[in-house]
Amino acid sequence: MVSRILLSGIVAMAICPMAFATEPTNALSFKANSIDGKPVELSKYQGKVVVIVNVASKCGLTPQYNGLQALYEKYKDKGLVVLGFPCNQFGAQEPGTASEIKEFCSSKYKVTFDMFDKVDVNGDGASDLYKFLTSQDTKPADKGKITWNFEKFLVGKKGEVVGRFSPRTAPDDKEFLAAIEKALN
Repeated sequence: MVSRILLSGIVAMAICPMAFATEPTNALSFKANSIDGKPVELSKYQGKVVVIVNVASKCGLTPQYNGLQALYEKYKDKGLVVLGFPCNQFGAQEPGTASEIKEFCSSKYKVTFDMFDKVDVNGDGASDLYKFLTSQDTKPADKGKITWNFEKFLVGKKGEVVGRFSPRTAPDDKEFLAAIEKALN
């Protein structure tokens, strides 16, 4: 009897493996493609404080790249990483290819933090990472759709989403910096 139950469970898993998949429990349980198209397990950032931000090259907020780079340089030795996810969903302000985006970020803003392949952040086609991020009840911004380019998520060392900040929140905003410093300590 036990072997029959075990066998039926194995058959069910083979037929429908997603029925036994667990829901992601944190923001670092996802995979994403780097800007160079290589798969990256976000779990490699476990133990770090992570800023995840949707970016665009032709936006009025694009100069935030300077602030994000300065933030990364200031705190990287303390355990902060910044992850940029290009997105073309807001006013078609990120029309370039991955190589064009990479060139723009490195030549114009000297970006050295990790950049990823272009993603959708809202709607049915949103990346699984962004579906997870936008489902979290966070402060100061609440759960729900991304409102524009440069919306920032702060992820703690265990992958928990500890904050969400609006696109207009500058990388050197006092409240944002305080949340980062708290997460680092």
